[in-house]
Amino acid sequence: MTSDTTDAMFGAHSKTADVLAGMDLSGRTALVTGGYSGLGLATTRALARAGARVVVPARRPDAARQALAGAAEVEIEQLDLADLASVRAFAERFLRSHPALDILIAGAGVMACPQTRVGPGWEAQFAINHLGHYALTNLLWPALTASGAARVVSVASGRDPSWRIRWDDVQFERGYDKWEAYAQSKLANILFASHLDLLGGPHRVRAFSVNPGYVRTPLQRHLAVEEMVAAGWIDADGTPAPGLFKTVEQGAATQVWAATSPRLATNGGDYCVDCRITVGSPTDSGAAARLWALSAELTGLDLIDHA
Repeated sequence: MTSDTTDAMFGAHSKTADVLAGMDLSGRTALVTGGYSGLGLATTRALARAGARVVVPARRPDAARQALAGAAEVEIEQLDLADLASVRAFAERFLRSHPALDILIAGAGVMACPQTRVGPGWEAQFAINHLGHYALTNLLWPALTASGAARVVSVASGRDPSWRIRWDDVQFERGYDKWEAYAQSKLANILFASHLDLLGGPHRVRAFSVNPGYVRTPLQRHLAVEEMVAAGWIDADGTPAPGLFKTVEQGAATQVWAATSPRLATNGGDYCVDCRITVGSPTDSGAAARLWALSAELTGLDLIDHA
């Protein structure tokens, strides 16, 4: 269930242009991981059109430059979220050239991939979707606090009560299931935003998690057509199920709204869908704190004041 506690004019069919109408982001710096493909590309273009300077970290900088050719006020930098050394190097470069960061949208991710190990043997979906963003946020903390009113938006997915963190085997060393691993990583995105907001509130850094809805993007690259047909997403000819999918501009609207809406100035830690804050599904604060502690242990990073 969702409840419109903020912008009644926006909803499931709103586009990025709608939520940014009349807004001037000149002088603000945004960072969008995954900002050169799918929802991230739509987000980067929308923020840049509104006047923001947008930094796009990219594992494939050449592909990012091609996708964003002609886009004004966009910087492209090398970053591999699966590699902590790469995250550290990127953060060091960013902090040298950007005194403050106003918006961080953690949107890069992988979905339902074959079992893959990265870094020190981490399961790829948990590592890329969550741990890489956890490390990046910690390392960019000086720039976020320097903003004076920063927002971090964690791009999650549809929330399901059955989702859980596999505390006894978070890296899926036993019985890998690609969808269970994906669900764990997306629950981690929600728990991360909740605890980050708790820690960041006193520093005027607020965090949100968002569900973009169903959108056809390269995120589905690991799925066979037969699997998407069986799920009811498309028919045998590849035609999407009527009314199921949003456009990329509609899918990106909620993350752009969460990152910029003035009406969210007193909110934080919330899970957002269709440009609205959801109610009735509180985040487990104990699980969020436990995940934060686990992430700190795994990455060796815990740079945010817990006082």
